[in-house]
Amino acid sequence: MLDFLHMNRSRLILCLVLSSSAAAERFNLEHAAKIVNVSNPQISPDGKSIVVAVSRANLKENRYDTELVQVDVATKAQKILTRRQASQHKWSPDGTRLAFLAPADGKPQIWVLPIDGGEAMQVSKSATAVQNFEWRPDGKAFAYRAEEEAPKKEGEEKANRSFEVDVNYLLTEAPRSSHLWLVPAEGGDSKRLTSGSWSVGGGIFWSPDGRKIAFSYRPDPGPRYLMERSSRIVDIETLVVSPLTGRDRLESLSGFSPDGKYVAYSWPRDGDTRFVDEIWVMPAGGGPGRNLTRALDSGAWAQWAPDSKSLFVFTQQGTSNVMWLQPLDGPPRRLDTGRLGNFGVRVSKSGRLALVANEPDRPFELYYKETPDSPPQRLTDFNAEIAALELGKQESIRWRGPDNFDVDGIVTYPPGYQPGKPYPLVLEIHGGPRGASTLGFWPRPQWLASHGWVVFEPNYRGSSNLGNAFQAAIWNDAGAGPGRDVMSGVDLLIKKGIADPNKMAVSGWSYGGYMTTWLLGNYPDRWRAGVAGAAVTDHVDQYAFSDIHSIVATYYGGSPFTDPKRLQAYREQAPITYASRIKAPTLILCDTGDQRVPITESYMLYHVLRDNGVKTKFIAYPVSGHMPSDPIHQRDINRRWAEWIKEHLEARR
Repeated sequence: MLDFLHMNRSRLILCLVLSSSAAAERFNLEHAAKIVNVSNPQISPDGKSIVVAVSRANLKENRYDTELVQVDVATKAQKILTRRQASQHKWSPDGTRLAFLAPADGKPQIWVLPIDGGEAMQVSKSATAVQNFEWRPDGKAFAYRAEEEAPKKEGEEKANRSFEVDVNYLLTEAPRSSHLWLVPAEGGDSKRLTSGSWSVGGGIFWSPDGRKIAFSYRPDPGPRYLMERSSRIVDIETLVVSPLTGRDRLESLSGFSPDGKYVAYSWPRDGDTRFVDEIWVMPAGGGPGRNLTRALDSGAWAQWAPDSKSLFVFTQQGTSNVMWLQPLDGPPRRLDTGRLGNFGVRVSKSGRLALVANEPDRPFELYYKETPDSPPQRLTDFNAEIAALELGKQESIRWRGPDNFDVDGIVTYPPGYQPGKPYPLVLEIHGGPRGASTLGFWPRPQWLASHGWVVFEPNYRGSSNLGNAFQAAIWNDAGAGPGRDVMSGVDLLIKKGIADPNKMAVSGWSYGGYMTTWLLGNYPDRWRAGVAGAAVTDHVDQYAFSDIHSIVATYYGGSPFTDPKRLQAYREQAPITYASRIKAPTLILCDTGDQRVPITESYMLYHVLRDNGVKTKFIAYPVSGHMPSDPIHQRDINRRWAEWIKEHLEARR
């Protein structure tokens, strides 16, 4: 009997050890490849079921495989509707069908799937890819946006591929306009709704009576005119296009109110690109608009509530994403979002809400709110395996920074963190610069924290989460002011005994790469390693080559080539100017086909480091885009990122 008890006690101890070992497993790159991406929550008109896009990494084929999954709100039961590489799925107004984009002969087209069963039917046969679409309110037709066909050349001119240059150095042909078309929901010939050398951009917004469409108008399709966005309406019968607000820049539509009386749109405060985007409402028939969100002092986007008397408004406040109910008349009311971090929301005609969101310890899942005031209820558990890992705890910190600004950021502690013991510190700086690090699960900070490092994600001036004055303060101060903000946070973590001042690394992508390179060159004795991903190192280069040429000019108030003092400001605020001071070994990463931050900027940094004897490695990814979109290259970036930091944080000085 004693032997039996001893044996069972031993088994119990073994089980506890094994259980403890399993619970102690940390997040790694294998786990990262298992994360299920959940996106685009589309709630049925009656609010009883939600369809989401569910994507999983297919490492053998180096792609993400997507299926559309219908989730019953009451039972949480799931049903796979299609395994096509579908996108932009949307319910029909009566809730009996689902439309989505999927390839046909290599080009995205509109398909319609009966919800109760049956095969998907191809509806559109556009000569070029369908970019986006919207059901007509009666469910009998679609409006869609597609690019014009390339001009056809005859005879010897077929071989002539010359074109007039725009600002994006990667273009190999002239940009072509996009326009609106109408196609019956049962299929058939498409009817052209708009035409001209100008272009339609952004969303498609039907009036509730189905007689008009509001859209974003651009005077030219090229990236040079990225900021020249205004609102127009086309009459479906007469095809007459008319202005909506009378403005000619920086507008982004949110659509008609359900009763058709109003139109909502966003516009920067006072029309100034430095300032936060605010929500405006105007009569659908024309007339002066009203600013609804000035009191929120935050960039915002919005969706109409079903009653047409208010809008759901979404902002960043500090390190949280916030949802408000904003009446047309009266103050906003903050809504309960529980522990949710970053989220996307859709509202049904019945007033119920579907959300795709993450939490600090869980990747994105599907959530549901019965009413605006209900707490969110999680409906899926796709990422249970990730949530069960021993993850790094997140904490939001806020401090009084330089120049009388309140500054904040996110600290992710390594699993097993012991207070009072200083740890190696790794900065992971967000891009933008108009963006922000907020609470919620993201793979890279967890991957870095799993190595035993404290990960710090600071929100420097220019970030979008601390009000208009903080966001605007980066104007003509691209590096020095933001750099002081970041370093004041670093010094705070050292003072608190959290960070080891002798073991620090700095890293980031895009404008995070700008800040990385700036800090490496302007605080050269503080860092043991750096990782500069798609780093903006020279705004002159970006002004000349990037697809956001016109936006870059707003950082300094205009072109660097029209004012010698302005050119001097571009140079003084370029990290490349100070790169010869860099001492820390630096890893450089960039896509060869990056239209946003040209790889030329990474080449300049690489040569400066090599010529000055600084240890460096430059890894290029032969893909298009600002960041690789395939799982293999994404994994390679994270692997190299951590390996480089590990090698140099642990090396003897």
